[in-house]
This record gives sequence, structure tokens and C-alpha cells, in this order.
Amino acid sequence: MKTVYEFSVKDRRGHDVSLKEYSNEVLLIVNTATKCGFTPQYTELENLYEKYHSQGFEVLDFPCNQFGQQAPGTDESIHQFCKLTYNTEFPRFKKVKVNGNDADPLFKFLEQQRGFAGWDESHPLTPVLEDLLSKEDPDYKQKPEIKWNFTKFLINKKGQVVARYEPTEKIENIAKEIEKLLQD
Repeated sequence: MKTVYEFSVKDRRGHDVSLKEYSNEVLLIVNTATKCGFTPQYTELENLYEKYHSQGFEVLDFPCNQFGQQAPGTDESIHQFCKLTYNTEFPRFKKVKVNGNDADPLFKFLEQQRGFAGWDESHPLTPVLEDLLSKEDPDYKQKPEIKWNFTKFLINKKGQVVARYEPTEKIENIAKEIEKLLQD
């Protein structure tokens, strides 16, 4: 079975990083944006990182400008924004594309492993996303592509994708799953 450890990605300075470096850790891989309605989730992601990092947990941040051009700027300016505005300490990688023919191979793999997980109907941005995406493609829910910024993939210590969370998912639900995986 293929795992995320078979992929290499680029850090924000363009250096190759093998995901094997994160072997035996629980990972949360996230496509992010700095000018999005979900951008305040950086605070929640940093809280998760601070709480669980010493137990073998990593957040891997991949800025993406594909959704509403909401991750403008250079890799370094995005990094500085996140450090200064949200005090993030978790690893940030080079800006990627997550959908389409030129999508990063890691994200193509993640989408193949876990398709669209559905919106949290109680989230205030759900109707906005539903309206926007269904106008573009009425069948979007049946397709595995990433729908928006701050989609999260949870990876177990063996490098397997165990869950996908859409940006409307409550962070406390994700935290419960992280805790379970850290016990394994």
C-alpha cells in the first residue's frame, strides 16, 4: 500500500524534503491561504501543534492560491504573515497547486485516498461554499478534488491517509482523532 512517505515536497526555500522525515509521526496536511475566510484557522492549527507536537504530531502547511487567489505573495511573505499574525511554528512548504493536471503529486495521492467528506451544515460559510461550488459544477460533491482552502488530511504513524476534513469541520473533532492516533 502506498503511503505519504513515498513523496518528496519542496520547503518554502525550494529544498527537497522527503516525507520519510516524518515517519512514525501523526500528520495533518493542510492546504492554506492567507486571505481567506478560513485563515483564522491558523490559530487553531497552531494550538493543535503546540498541544500535540511533543507527542509526535506535525502540521504540514501547503499554501495554495487556486481558490479565489487567496494566497497571494511569495513563499517567504506568506511565511512571515503566518509567523507575525498567527505565531505559527509548524513547517510551511512551497506554494502548491492541489487540483488539476499540474497539481502536486502528494495532493493527487491524498485526493485518491479520501474524497470529499461533506460540509458541516452548522458552519456559517457552508451556504456560501455550497452556492459558489454548485454553480461551477452541480456534481462537485461526487468528485474527490479539494474544494477549498484549509482542507485537512490526517495521516497515521504508518503514513496512511485515515481521514479528510473539509474546512468547515470543527477542530475539536479533528483533535479527538489525533489523540487516538497518537495512542496507537
